[in-house]
Amino acid sequence: MNRTELTDSKVSLDAEIGTGNALTMLTQPYYFYAERTDRTKNMARFYALSIEPTLFGTPCLTRTWGRIGARGQSKIHVFAREEEAVSLFLELLRQKSSRGYRPKGHSR
Repeated sequence: MNRTELTDSKVSLDAEIGTGNALTMLTQPYYFYAERTDRTKNMARFYALSIEPTLFGTPCLTRTWGRIGARGQSKIHVFAREEEAVSLFLELLRQKSSRGYRPKGHSR
C-alpha cells in the first residue's frame, strides 16, 4: 500500500460524482420472465430480461434464454442512459410476446 502523498495520477478515483453526471441509480426495477412450451414439438423455452446498474452505476440490460431447467445463454448490453435500456427492454418484450412467450411468476 502506498502511504506517501505522491501519486502517479492527477485524477483521483475517490472524486465525488457531480450532480450533472449520468451515473445515477435506476428509477425503478425492471424484470421480465416468460416461457414458451409446446408438448407436440418438445419445446420448453424461457426468456428473461432485467435492467440493473453496473458497479459504475450505468444501466445494464441482461438477456437470458434457453431450455427450461437449463442454465441457458446470456447477453449483456450496457447503456449510457436508463431510457436507452428501457427502449430495448420494451422492444424485446414485444418481440417475445409476439412469438408466443407468456409471462410466468418468478422467485426474485
